[in-house]
Amino acid sequence: MSRKPIVHRALDAVERLGDRLPDPVFIFAWIIGALVIASVICALLGVSAVNPVDGEVLRAQSLLAPDNVRTLLVEMPRTLTGFAPLGYVLLIMLGAGIAERVGLLSAAIRAMMSRTPRRLVAPVIILIGLLSNHAADTGFVILLPLAGAAFAAVGRHPIAGIAAAFAGVVGSFAGNPLPGQFDALILGLSEPAARLIDETWRANLVGNWFFTAAGALVFVPVAWWVTVNVVEPRLGPWIPPEGQPAQDAPLTDAERRALAGAGLAILAVVLTWAALVLAPGAPLLDRAAEGPGRWTPFFRSLVAGFFVLFLAGGVTYGLMTRQIRSDRDLVRLASESMAAMAPYIVLAFAAAHFIAMFSWSNLGVIIAIHGAEAIRSTGLPIPILLMAIVLLTAGLDMLIGSASAKWAALAPVLVPMLMLLGISPEMTTAAYRMGDSSVNMASPLMPYFGLVLGFCQRWRPGFGVGGLISAMLPYSAAMMCAGMLLVGLWSALETPLGPAASVHYSPPDAISASMPR
Repeated sequence: MSRKPIVHRALDAVERLGDRLPDPVFIFAWIIGALVIASVICALLGVSAVNPVDGEVLRAQSLLAPDNVRTLLVEMPRTLTGFAPLGYVLLIMLGAGIAERVGLLSAAIRAMMSRTPRRLVAPVIILIGLLSNHAADTGFVILLPLAGAAFAAVGRHPIAGIAAAFAGVVGSFAGNPLPGQFDALILGLSEPAARLIDETWRANLVGNWFFTAAGALVFVPVAWWVTVNVVEPRLGPWIPPEGQPAQDAPLTDAERRALAGAGLAILAVVLTWAALVLAPGAPLLDRAAEGPGRWTPFFRSLVAGFFVLFLAGGVTYGLMTRQIRSDRDLVRLASESMAAMAPYIVLAFAAAHFIAMFSWSNLGVIIAIHGAEAIRSTGLPIPILLMAIVLLTAGLDMLIGSASAKWAALAPVLVPMLMLLGISPEMTTAAYRMGDSSVNMASPLMPYFGLVLGFCQRWRPGFGVGGLISAMLPYSAAMMCAGMLLVGLWSALETPLGPAASVHYSPPDAISASMPR
């Protein structure tokens, strides 16, 4: 037996290491334990920093001090329910879960691919993968097998289709034409971290919209080129086995009618939200504010808007396909959607307490102040610093696959640190997202890696981990390079990341003097 290549052996070692890591919830438990110990030691050593907001000396606080223990136990329910991402994600998924369970999302994907020319199948699948982010993990479960079938139906290698779709779905974390539930989750995690420096900062759901839309414009041609010029030539021509049944599933007449009805319902929601902003006396426009601030109520309402949009489309589709026959069916589907969110709620409990305890200890602000001063003294250009965050995130992908778990741990340090250097939480979040959108797809520790491997094995029995890694590494490398370049240019050109979201952080007057010019 020939010896495995060194790259495969190295990845096998990483996989074995990753298998020994506990669930992300228990990773947070260990981090909280380490935080408690660090807070006690730092309090005993008198670790401190001068708060640039008011000149007050901030001292490390022991989490075992009576006041902090009392706060932990008394405020535990409020700590969980006050965790910003929890409400955002649960509300949107309440609607998106119904749309998924009645088959609306699957039908929409199949409709988009049904009349696509052979040469455009790859970019369409990649684009749909980017859009699938709006329905949580639906893209992994639904789009990938459909992508394989779509490639096979036009005589192209189905594993190349699965790889292209996989790249699109993972890339959607940083490249997406429209904001959605992932924006609510990630920017929601940035909010409590930013409040360590500025208590008035609030998450803007569309704070990364322009950046992620540009990411989509970059990722589609890059992944398309990799598919056509690297992945498909390596896989060779597709020769379907004899007697293999057709894998594509065209829409039925009933599904087409239901999809059209759902489209009209979604259009009605969009027009309603437009009226709530543009009509005379519109409630989602703050006429007392000036500039972009006038749109703040509209931006803050988009969480509810996505909930209503998914709910209206899903209910309409379900009624027309007879999957919803009574109010009991609707409640059952909503209950199943919330049941599927149980693992996230458990993770949110751990992440919420980590962020809260990090705040009580003062270590987050102290690290941010000293870290910002150390970075400032190096004179490192802001674009290079942000590109380094992309690399840091990509490296952590080899150990922790969950994007939200990594950001919940990193945000309390990176966001306030870079705010003190004049970088907005939106820009820091965007750099993190870009790093999380490349290496993950080639990591055996990615939660859906095994599922994707199973989809590939349906078309080529015996297709192994090394085969999938070798298929995804070209996407990973190309999208990483393109993403780093995008982050560097975006910050250098100071292009807005979204409506009312700039690259630079504008601090309150009290701390302006401490910010770099």
